[in-house]
Amino acid sequence: MDNINSPAVNTDLPLRLAYLSYRSKPTVGGQGIYTRHLTKALSDLGHTVEVFSGQPYPVLDERVALTKLPSLDIFNDHFPGRAPGFWELKSKADLLEVTAFSAGQFPEPLAFSYRAYEELKKRTSEFDLVHDNQCLGYGILAIDRILPTLVTLHHPITVDRRLELEAAKSRFKKFSVGRWYSFVNMQGRVAKRMPRVVVVSENSIDDIHRDMGVPRETMRLVHVGVDPDLFKPMPGVQRTPGRLITTASADVEMKGLKFLLEAVAKLRTERDVSLTVIGKAKEGGESARRIADLGLADSIEFVTGVPDERIVELYAESEVAVVPSLYEGFSLPAVEAMATSTPLVATTGGALLEVTGTDGETVLQCPPGDADALADAIGRFLDDAELCQRIGAAGRERVSSLYTWRQTAIRTVEQYREVLAMRAEQQATAASNSGAA
Repeated sequence: MDNINSPAVNTDLPLRLAYLSYRSKPTVGGQGIYTRHLTKALSDLGHTVEVFSGQPYPVLDERVALTKLPSLDIFNDHFPGRAPGFWELKSKADLLEVTAFSAGQFPEPLAFSYRAYEELKKRTSEFDLVHDNQCLGYGILAIDRILPTLVTLHHPITVDRRLELEAAKSRFKKFSVGRWYSFVNMQGRVAKRMPRVVVVSENSIDDIHRDMGVPRETMRLVHVGVDPDLFKPMPGVQRTPGRLITTASADVEMKGLKFLLEAVAKLRTERDVSLTVIGKAKEGGESARRIADLGLADSIEFVTGVPDERIVELYAESEVAVVPSLYEGFSLPAVEAMATSTPLVATTGGALLEVTGTDGETVLQCPPGDADALADAIGRFLDDAELCQRIGAAGRERVSSLYTWRQTAIRTVEQYREVLAMRAEQQATAASNSGAA
């Protein structure tokens, strides 16, 4: 895939960057983690970054400014799916958000993109470039007309939609899922018109091109990173025998938690195992019902809202990390686990095969959606301390050499420079044509 490798460009001059993230949950979810660490790494390189975000707001480095662009917060943690009162509608974006929600659609990307446009059109002289983190609402096209704009597309949400539709058990549920994911069509239309799309894995480039029609020549590969000085082994912490750890949104089909739960139930017939899930359990959701049906209530712990330092401790306390996803565009949990030298079992779904390395060397791999294969791979680690030690150490070495936030920031800035050069060339051509006329 030589066409996605960008040439080195000058990164000496500092840039003034407007970074957009329509929601940025700081401790759970890739968007907030990507926002937090990339903007810090960009600041470390000497660039000025201002983040524009809706709720939930990100946790940022003290050098990174935050401008809040509040949504109606329809999907907050306390009252998800609430109906906003008419007195809350104070702008066209608010009206757009509540109308889309009332029609059964996910409204945040579209509404946020117009809020960001209204804010940025008043401040065009303050920024050199805009970086959109997978909002891809129609307002992003308007922003690109007033400021050079680049977008990050982590993976095509078409995959999420397909998996949710396959899991739907009734026609009405399929209709509801399709209506909810209608924003995906908008994202595809916007992405196809952007001058540069940063993508985090080769697998995602293939899928985005196939599912969304984004031209390959506009996409560039920039891997996501990890902080190896934070996510590192903790020799003084004792690993708990039989303890497993995973990061998963409990009832998101793509994350494959149900297959891991079935694997844990199988392992429990042979040995004492427990599972820590970094994520929030949905009361009365499918995972909660499955845990009850499998008799796992005393063996499963959900942890949410904890800082990175505690997550590192949780990895250090665990014997095996597991990524059971049906699909991943990259997988931060995989590289974070590997960075801590925790031996990793991962499926080959999506980019996981590409990210985690060679089976038996840096990871134990298994097919997605196969609980028996997950149980067998986990059991191999639990029965072989030498294998755990060898693969855990090799995993950290792989991550440290390939996936750091500094490397991510450097390569992202290369893309910024290319977008600015393209805009300058377009302006020069337009001026030349105007003069000739």
